[in-house]
Amino acid sequence: MTQTVESARTDAGTRVDSWLTEFAEAVSAGDADRAGALFAAESYWRDLVSFTWNLITVEGPPGVAEVVRSDAARGVAPVSFTVSGEPTEADGITEAWLKFETALGRGTGHLRLDAEGKAFTLLTTLDELKGHEEPRGDRRPFGTEHGANPDRVTWREGREAEAAELGYTRQPEVVIIGGGQGGIALGARLRQLGVETIIVETNEKPGDSWRKRYKSLALHDPVWYDHLPYLKFPDNWPVFAPKDKIGDWLEMYTKIMELNYWGSTTAKSATYDEASGEWTVVVDRDGEEVTLRPKQLVFALGVSGKPNVPEIPGREKFRGEVQHSSQHPGPDEYKGKKCVVIGSNNSAFDICGALWEVGADVTMVQRSSTHIIKSDTLMEYGLGDLYSERAVASGIDTYTADMVFASLPYRIMGGFLKPAYDKAREVDADFYRKLEEAGFDLDFGDDDTGLFMKYLRRGSGYYIDVGAAELVADGKVKLAKGQVTEFTEDGIVLDDGTRLEAGLVVFATGYGSMNQRAADIIGQEMADKVGKVWGLGSDTTKDPGPWEGEERNMWKPTQQEALWFHGGNLHQSRFYSLYLALQLKARAEGIPTPVHGRQEVHHTA
Repeated sequence: MTQTVESARTDAGTRVDSWLTEFAEAVSAGDADRAGALFAAESYWRDLVSFTWNLITVEGPPGVAEVVRSDAARGVAPVSFTVSGEPTEADGITEAWLKFETALGRGTGHLRLDAEGKAFTLLTTLDELKGHEEPRGDRRPFGTEHGANPDRVTWREGREAEAAELGYTRQPEVVIIGGGQGGIALGARLRQLGVETIIVETNEKPGDSWRKRYKSLALHDPVWYDHLPYLKFPDNWPVFAPKDKIGDWLEMYTKIMELNYWGSTTAKSATYDEASGEWTVVVDRDGEEVTLRPKQLVFALGVSGKPNVPEIPGREKFRGEVQHSSQHPGPDEYKGKKCVVIGSNNSAFDICGALWEVGADVTMVQRSSTHIIKSDTLMEYGLGDLYSERAVASGIDTYTADMVFASLPYRIMGGFLKPAYDKAREVDADFYRKLEEAGFDLDFGDDDTGLFMKYLRRGSGYYIDVGAAELVADGKVKLAKGQVTEFTEDGIVLDDGTRLEAGLVVFATGYGSMNQRAADIIGQEMADKVGKVWGLGSDTTKDPGPWEGEERNMWKPTQQEALWFHGGNLHQSRFYSLYLALQLKARAEGIPTPVHGRQEVHHTA
């Protein structure tokens, strides 16, 4: 038995070695047809910066050939690959982890070969730029100066001088607008790469964007999924962290990572001079107008843009309170009051649950179907193999989990995820039956691929149930369905004529595209030049086609030179901050960055 297994592993390794040798030679020689011929008719090459200076997935031999013959690929040749560990085989697919080098950098990859020895998927990611590696490990900074020096500058003095000078007597290379987890994670990456950066945030302190939300808010994603770059959460950190705990962590992290964080600062305008390659960014810093002149501008606004608050006739005569979910303070002052929450996604359920707990009379208005999955079920079947204590125990740390996930191209990701949601329907059948009997409209996405594909496509339409769905199923939180057509003095009216009395109406109606918020700063013309931010072009609900292959305008070059978008959940803020930081570092160092496959604009918002 041992001999047979060893032989099979050797065969797999031989196949992988042979394929990598052929591919490296083809790419190094710029032989596009030879490289394309190594891929199956249905195949995918996902490249994160290393060969394209872009985040892009190309499909089939023609897509591969286009990359290889591009200026971007020619600029990083020659290339060499090595295999990390022993390749594995299952169900006719051979998988291998890779390390590679190009003329400019070092990276990590993952390869899947089909039974014919052709590539089915290839992932290539840039880890570092040669000559510009992060100062860690053997390269870590010394931290002090030994010996006598009458001109000694201490660490504290250096930091104070930097804070006084940067943005005033010398200009940053990068300005990040938005100081939530996305801006902070990217700022940390850039700091380690030696790229001078200022983070501009309207709130006073790091973490305030979490602290100011409704008091019951907590992460619905587990801790293993949520680490920030460089500093993971402690091993005793709660699985689902409360908002204020996250806020404190972000404040601490910002200080320890020595970020130049301008709180109480609002970006008022930003214009770009094509001739000088420089932005003029005017900000109000706690009452002082300051003009910054960075080379690169990044909007780090999470997943979303401006709050969506529908214009409803009669609002001026309503005698109660109206809030968007982002403004909702929490339930305490609404005990005994009639409250209506418009929406049926995460925030709507959280707010309804908290209001019910303090004794409010709560009605949820569902406007369209919602995907719901119980938190425990998602942990067990959806995330547990990669992001859990059992995954850590089996040797899958967060970096490994991130890379496994990244190795699945978005075009086929839904097929890999769907079995988990099929299993959820089976194990939680009674739960779903109760919800439907209560009149709740359920879905599992347009193609039954569940939560994460909905998130990637539209950033809405789901709820990870931590208990509030049971309140709807049991009738403790009342359910109404339809669109709001008007306000009355004491409530709202739905399109079927239903009248709901309310002293509080909360619009948990989501947000617009990020470029809508950016338009207030860069102007509508430039925002339209960039186009819609977020979504895959899946041609499913709220994600119009054509197919993009990657998230629209996220973490990669846009149609506006030197303008970038960064954000997402904690996982995406951590993972993609590296690839955006490397792109910014390359530009700061004057490294040529010919972009292959720059995204076209199909939708403006």
